[in-house]
Amino acid sequence: MVKLSVIVPFYNVQQYAPTALRSLGANARADFEFILVDDCSTDRTKEIVERGARDLPGAVHVRREEKGVSAARNQALDMARGEYLTFMDGDDWVAPGYFSQLVARIEELGCDFVRTDHVRCTGNQREVHRVPWGPRNTVVSPREVILPSDRSTPVDYPYSWAGAYHRRLKDEGLLHFPEHLRTAEDRPWIWRLHREAKSFAAVDLLGIFYRRGVSTSLTQIGDTRQLDFIPSFNQVVRETSEDPEAAKFLPKVIRTYCAIIAHHLNTIDKFEPSVARKMRILSASALKSMPQDLLNEALDTMDHERASRLRRLRRRPAPVEVPA
Repeated sequence: MVKLSVIVPFYNVQQYAPTALRSLGANARADFEFILVDDCSTDRTKEIVERGARDLPGAVHVRREEKGVSAARNQALDMARGEYLTFMDGDDWVAPGYFSQLVARIEELGCDFVRTDHVRCTGNQREVHRVPWGPRNTVVSPREVILPSDRSTPVDYPYSWAGAYHRRLKDEGLLHFPEHLRTAEDRPWIWRLHREAKSFAAVDLLGIFYRRGVSTSLTQIGDTRQLDFIPSFNQVVRETSEDPEAAKFLPKVIRTYCAIIAHHLNTIDKFEPSVARKMRILSASALKSMPQDLLNEALDTMDHERASRLRRLRRRPAPVEVPA
């Protein structure tokens, strides 16, 4: 049986794909497979990945005809044969031997999934970002680490590539991504994982390098795709509301949602005027649709500047129609 399946979607990353592929080669093992998905690239990424797949032991090359990172990952998940699964993005890279260490950690602990720290790379700068959960190599229920509401917790660390997952989670339908979301697709994903999986651990392993500030990354594009954080968190609210312990977890969801709206309002200058207007309209509508008692509690715990901005936004009159 394949021990580990590594899922890597590539889209217009011709500058970085060779580094990603070399790092996979430095992790090759006879019982590893690397599912390389060309997500309809329009630059030389397609040729680079095709050539790299020929040279990489265990490579499975997939060419998609419709673009979408969630659908690309889901297609690869459906193909994956590994006992364990993990992800990497086509513009990132991993240290030599990292995946073998990752498998060793999750096998030693015997849990549903593990989460790892990562190195964030912005130009020549390197910064370690840690899983926001103190105990290491300690198996706990993922539900137990969702709270508290007023601090960063593992559900605020949504990076799918920062960890490994037993295939039973795939078989239970917990690893697939919502394909209707173009960005923020990992938010409903991480919340569902923590609500429904049975065991989790943060491990003391550092070896995946996340490249920030790539021009083709969706996190850098100021168009309507960035507004998908709203339907993304609406989904988290809706699904968490159906949980038997909804009253326990919803305050955390609402406070996080408010913090994300405030963040986007603070960076609104990166959007075109029509997109910025639409974001204000959709965000105001989202605030009004939240449970108002929980929203008031959340605003009361936030700093004055963010809380005042959100309260003003909530008072905006609803438009007759949201512009397309």
